[in-house]
Order: sequence, then C-alpha cells, then structure tokens
Amino acid sequence: MRIEKQAIELHEKLKGKLEVKSKIKINSKEILSLAYTPGVAEPCKEIHFNPKKVWDYTIKPNTIAVITDGSAVLGLGNIGAEASLPVMEGKCALFKELAGINAFPIAIKSQKTEEIVSAIKNISPVFGGINLEDIASPKCFEIEKELQELGIPVMHDDQHATAIVVLAGLTNALKVAGKKMKDVKIALNGIGAAGTAITKILLAEEKPKEILLCDKNGILFEGKEGMPEHHKELAGMTNEKKVQGTLKDALKEADVFIGVSAPGILTKEMVQSMNSKAIVFALANPIPEISEEEAKKAGAEVYASGRSDDSNQVNNVLVFPGVFKGAMQAKAKRITEEMKLAAAKALASCVKNPTKEKFIASPLDKKVVKKISEAVEKTALRGKK
Repeated sequence: MRIEKQAIELHEKLKGKLEVKSKIKINSKEILSLAYTPGVAEPCKEIHFNPKKVWDYTIKPNTIAVITDGSAVLGLGNIGAEASLPVMEGKCALFKELAGINAFPIAIKSQKTEEIVSAIKNISPVFGGINLEDIASPKCFEIEKELQELGIPVMHDDQHATAIVVLAGLTNALKVAGKKMKDVKIALNGIGAAGTAITKILLAEEKPKEILLCDKNGILFEGKEGMPEHHKELAGMTNEKKVQGTLKDALKEADVFIGVSAPGILTKEMVQSMNSKAIVFALANPIPEISEEEAKKAGAEVYASGRSDDSNQVNNVLVFPGVFKGAMQAKAKRITEEMKLAAAKALASCVKNPTKEKFIASPLDKKVVKKISEAVEKTALRGKK
C-alpha cells in the first residue's frame, strides 16, 4: 500500500492526531470543588494580583502554540488554514513525543501580517512559547520581528530550526570531507525564509571563504535591480566579488551546495564542476534538487536531503523540540543568536565520529533533545547574568 493511502487512512481513523487530557480525575464533589468552583477562584485571584503566578498555577510554562496561516506549507504552498492543520497537528505531536511539551495547533484564517500579529498577541497569555510555522516570506520576517517583545520565546521554525540543523550537519560534513569552513566556497540556492536564516547563521559561526546566493533570477549581488528588502540585506553580506550569472556559474569550483529551493534543478554536470570531495545538501521536499544516487555518481563525497529514506536527513524536527524546551526551562524571553549557535554545536556533537554514511543524528534519537535543551538553557541563563 502506498504511503499516501496509508496516511489518509490513518488520519481518517484517528480524526486528528491530538487530544486534550486532564491531569486529574474529577470523580468526587471534593475534587470538583478544588478544580472548578468554588476553589478555582483562589488561583484566579492570585494571578490577578500577581500576573507572574500564571507560571505557577496554569499550563503556560510547558505549553506552546504552533501557529500558521497556511501560506507556505512545505511542498504544498499556499493551501490555507484548514488544509494546514494536519501538518500543525504533526508538529504538536512531535513536541510532546520528543520533548514532553504540550503543543496546540492554531491555524489563522487571515494572511495579513497585522491581523496575524494581533491574533498571536491576544492569545499569548495561554502559552510559554510560540512556534511560527509555514508562513510565507517576506511576511514571516515581519511577523517574527513584531513578536520579539512578547516576553516569551517566539521562533519561526522554517527559518531558524532549519538553519541550525544545516549548520550542525555542515560542521560534521566538513570533517568528513577534510575541509574547514573558512576555506570553502558555498553555493546556496533558494533565498526565502530558510535560505536567509541559513546564510545568517553560517556567517555568524565562522565566515566561509565565499558564499554565493542564487534564486530563479540568478546569483545575488549588491546593486542588482528588483531585489526585495531581505535580498538587499543578504547581498551586502555575501558575494564580495559581485559574481554574476546562474546557479551553474555559482557552482564552479564550489565545495558545498545547499539547496532549499525546487526539485531536480541540480544536474550531474553541475556537481562535476564542483571541487573534489564536494558536499551536497539537497533539501527541497519532498523531491530534492538531485537524488543521492545521482549526486554520488557525479562525484559528491557527502550527501544529505530532507527525506527520511536517504542516508542523512536534514530535518528541523532535530531542533525545535530541544530549542523550545531549553528556552522555556530558562524562562527566556526570546531565542537569541547565541542560543541557536549553541543548539547547532550540541546537535553536531550527537555524532561523535561522523562518516559520509552518518554525520547527522536520527530525528528519533531522544538524546538529541536532551543535549540541545541543556545547551540552550545554559546559554540563556548565562545571557541573563
């Protein structure tokens, strides 16, 4: 039976992947009077006089909202609020399974920035963190920025969790290839939410010798006409030589290809034009820019994709449970660049002796969440001093 049919049957049988479960059995008048009226009035009054008590008396400290407008669902595009729910439910299930965090899916009907921001601000008292998901760029940048003063961690997962796992994977892939970050040329294709965050985290860690960013309009360079604002910012940070051309030109003598773009756009000839021991991260989902078989036939030394059936899977599920758990345990008000870098280092360390067959930890390895959350919590607490 094909996986598509199995997935439909599973979702129809379960009627959703989540349920709300009470921590107490309300099976007596005594319990009823404590959990509800009249006893419940007491914690309400204490929270009213001291709002910080909400962290002591409610679900807030271990509960996250997974929020989308359905405008950029991975591999499906702008499918809207209702159609995005199965993905949001899956994300919530992973938060619970991997990190023990309660998470609730919220699909907002509006796709207007100001309405989304307003809705999130108004529901935020319930939650200890906000995971933004599958929101199109550049809107996702604006929404995340507007919410940074909310007083709880807010992270657009498609940007930052993806960037963290790419940095961790590349750290280990470079070890396998015998190369150093400061010496390599990187060609990155796809300058949306994920590509933007990947670029920024790579520059924040240890600046590569060269980064060329590409999209359907070719290589990004400072002064290029018709660029959106976030492309202008990236153009000023990369491509110092102002190289122009297409992805084919960008890949000549490159050491690393990172694709967060479209299926099948990387050819064997392009891989063959790269330097020896080339690293290929073909992360378009569900169909990568080039298959593992084709990339390795063309001479790639190290390969990763977003697919679970390839040797190494670059997937943001490796990151978001641990990052939020660590941030919330530290009662951090936001997720900082230092916390993201700490998460990347912790994730890379989960594979002690990386090889081309295995240089990224499995998404189902539960020690990953422990290592990342500890590193993030420690970094957050250090930042408070």
